[in-house]
Amino acid sequence: MHKITVTFMVNGQIVTLEVSPKERLIDTLREQLKLTGTKEGCSIGECGACTVILDGKAVCSCLILSGQIGGSEVLTIEGLEIDGELDSLQQAFIDHHAIQCGFCTPGMLMSAKALLIHNPHPSREEIKTALEGNLCRCTGYEQIIEAIESVTKE
Repeated sequence: MHKITVTFMVNGQIVTLEVSPKERLIDTLREQLKLTGTKEGCSIGECGACTVILDGKAVCSCLILSGQIGGSEVLTIEGLEIDGELDSLQQAFIDHHAIQCGFCTPGMLMSAKALLIHNPHPSREEIKTALEGNLCRCTGYEQIIEAIESVTKE
């Protein structure tokens, strides 16, 4: 099958890869770049498990073709931790027991991070709206919202 070359930035590093025209961003991240923190849940953009930040916006990486992102900047869950230090949002999820099975956690964190990039002091309703595309079957969301709220008060 014909391959195309795509160059983009992921977690601060420029990468150039050969991808199939039908290859999804989630597959490129997980299979070519070995960034397996991004999870695949539903494959149709309904669960939010595969959320990454693309050019400052939270997106479902299962809905984006890798060939579409040339010149873009992607931030994955692996990019939140810097020099061995967790992002304050990651630490807040731990401190507020906002993690149960952990499957939804990367997507939740990336949706929350995208919100905080654009609005460092969101209201509770804005937080809920930002998380609308992320499903969790374990925590009931309250601890997740509290964790995000705690970061907004720093």
